[in-house]
Amino acid sequence: MQKSPHPHPPPQAGQGKEGSAFGVYVHWPFCLSKCPYCDFNSHVRHAAIDEDRFARAFAREIETTAARAPGREVTSIFLGGGTPSLMRPQTVGAILEAIAKNWRVASGAEVTLEANPTSVEATRFAGYRAAGINRVSLGVQALDDASLKMLGRLHSAREALDAVAIARRSFERYSFDLIYARPDQTADAWTRELTLAINEAAEHLSLYQLTIEEGTPFFGLHAAGKLKTPDEALARTLYDVTQEVCDLNGLSAYEISNHARAGAECRHNLVYWRGEEYAGIGPGAHGRLDIDGMRHATSTEKRPEAWLMRVEASGHGVVVDDLLNSEERADEFLLMGLRLAEGIDPRRYLALSGRPLDPRRIALLREQGAITVDQDGRLRVTQAGFPVLDAVVADLAA
Repeated sequence: MQKSPHPHPPPQAGQGKEGSAFGVYVHWPFCLSKCPYCDFNSHVRHAAIDEDRFARAFAREIETTAARAPGREVTSIFLGGGTPSLMRPQTVGAILEAIAKNWRVASGAEVTLEANPTSVEATRFAGYRAAGINRVSLGVQALDDASLKMLGRLHSAREALDAVAIARRSFERYSFDLIYARPDQTADAWTRELTLAINEAAEHLSLYQLTIEEGTPFFGLHAAGKLKTPDEALARTLYDVTQEVCDLNGLSAYEISNHARAGAECRHNLVYWRGEEYAGIGPGAHGRLDIDGMRHATSTEKRPEAWLMRVEASGHGVVVDDLLNSEERADEFLLMGLRLAEGIDPRRYLALSGRPLDPRRIALLREQGAITVDQDGRLRVTQAGFPVLDAVVADLAA
């Protein structure tokens, strides 16, 4: 029998109730090469990176941020990028030490580092583990060489699987990413690839549909008709295959693109989706901080060298620090929370916005099969509603 598409994951350390989690995101902006589909804040530098200088700047921005948001207990840390696994283990250690110096770090806190299969080696992973990393997330993206070449990846499928094996030996918790709805991909081929991935993944997979983002090389190729992606019907079939194969293998979706065994959800990402507080450190990092009863939406200078100079001059690289009003905060809570299989508590929306969700709109979306409402009032998007999630959110927020 197929499992429910709405698992109820047990609480993890520091995430048992809303308002109890605090995350720190650290952005390492450098990559070996820029993937043609990527619109993230990542940069290629052919000269050596001065890691000691960047480590000092990270520590300085952490100190300044902690002075604005003191007394927090950090429940999760995420080193993302870019390619954080290009950092020396001692640089990672220095960043983690700075966090622990300025905030309390909860016992059993999740500490994740993103890695590419091209930058993985056993000795380096041992160094990360010694520095305090306890979970890695690998950017595998595909398990066949032709697709990897098309995606601009620098590793082979064999190298990717070898990297997963190293992660398995080095860490109790690990995850990897795959991109689907790729050009010429069929449902049968994706089923085989996904099944192989699940056999390699102990507890967690992030599975993303290929999207064509403006400003990327893929955008120009797609506009010129030189890159053909699956049509809407095939993309929906591939999405449905993803849910079915993962459900049958015990990795149900706990978020629209993330699948995990019960209890293995990424705690740091749950901070974002549950609307909790998090600090954004490093070039182009975003944060959400509660200061004097107000929610601050922060972001830092994107250009690495410009960020570095700002931090050295003034202690931080923040270039945007907006106060979210009640309506903006409630809409963000709705947008993020409905991505989760666990859904949202409408009472929290009421507390944030000062107005309830429209019961007529809820009733209509229920009739259409896009949402369900639990006995306790918790609102969830259904499996049929997830492919049109943006429309569901827009309808509820109107």
